[in-house]
Amino acid sequence: MYLFTSESVSPGHPDKCADIISDSIVDRYLQEDPDAKVAAEVLIAGKHITIGGEISSTVKLYQHDFEEIVRNTLTKIGYTGESGFSREETLYPDDIDVSVQLVRQSSEINASVVKDDGEIGAGDQGIMFGFASSETDEFMPAAISYSRAICNTVYEYALRHPHELGVDIKTQVTIDYGSKDGFVNGAVQKIDTIIVSAPYTQPTGKERAETIIAKLIRETGLPDELFIEQQCSIKINPSGNYTKHSALYDSGLTGRKLIVDSFGGYAPIGGGAQSGKDYTKVDRSGLYAARWIAKHIVAADIASKALVQISYAIGEAKPVSVTVDTQGTGKTQVSDERLSHLTREYYHLTPKWIKEKFKLDQPSEKSFLYADIAALGQVGISDYPWEQLDELDLFTTFRWEAK
Repeated sequence: MYLFTSESVSPGHPDKCADIISDSIVDRYLQEDPDAKVAAEVLIAGKHITIGGEISSTVKLYQHDFEEIVRNTLTKIGYTGESGFSREETLYPDDIDVSVQLVRQSSEINASVVKDDGEIGAGDQGIMFGFASSETDEFMPAAISYSRAICNTVYEYALRHPHELGVDIKTQVTIDYGSKDGFVNGAVQKIDTIIVSAPYTQPTGKERAETIIAKLIRETGLPDELFIEQQCSIKINPSGNYTKHSALYDSGLTGRKLIVDSFGGYAPIGGGAQSGKDYTKVDRSGLYAARWIAKHIVAADIASKALVQISYAIGEAKPVSVTVDTQGTGKTQVSDERLSHLTREYYHLTPKWIKEKFKLDQPSEKSFLYADIAALGQVGISDYPWEQLDELDLFTTFRWEAK
């Protein structure tokens, strides 16, 4: 056996609630002012929600606007106040109080980001990593992919049946690769362990909740050749009773679920969170670009894995470095050095280029909303703009480049 584990959390987890509120604020500003500079972070502690950060925009929002954003967001997540849980067991949106501690973005930072020639400088220094693997159809590591799938299935059921299950859900999946070589080469053997923690109402009870969740696991659509129930250890609510949940019992903070949002710990991640930030913050835009490149490399069958690092200096548009590492899984004569050079040669990877490529200044119901991305994960969801294999032909030609 050679095991690797990743976890996921639902939108109802307090940290995810903070992420989604932060990105609902980003959506609101960018929809009305595509040039807005937003850095909004949220702390949820019990019934108290604090919004802090820096914003520069032509849009003026007031206390009642932020209260409306928070309550609407929590209601959409599933904290409607109409579930089978009491006020002592879960958060009710009408009970919250909202404190807004926002200031204007530093004029020095703004001057370094907004260039006279229309270019955009990086809103901060930093490193970003994008990763892709051939383990799943989403070109994601198997553990995070299946953990997310189970989490989404249970969460959607909880939304439809609020008198049975709550929306503060965590899942975890352990993959057996058989050996270290199997892990290196992405040769998944089976799903070894599944853990689900989901709150249940008092009338539902622990045993009935376990029956519901076990059925939902089976209905998730896990690959039959990997999910053999008799050989899989399934743990449902292993802590015991789970009726009291939400931020009343576990505070939430923007950016505390970086591993969940990205590659499940399978690959390195950058130093900053994505949620709450506009596209000039390269923690967000740099991740999307790096993931897009890594996914193309694997989809073009250049390698079974690809790790792409991009780094920036604050105020400068062009990356300081772009590095491709196929982790010894290359399938062609193209070296990692050559792939790194080709990536830098073909793609500018400035914040402006990334913004225009993925239309990051235009969040909408028709394209994408940052709040939805915060709920589902920053990468690995097929309909995101940075998940589209729209330049696969070019990357396929890279396969024939000489070292």
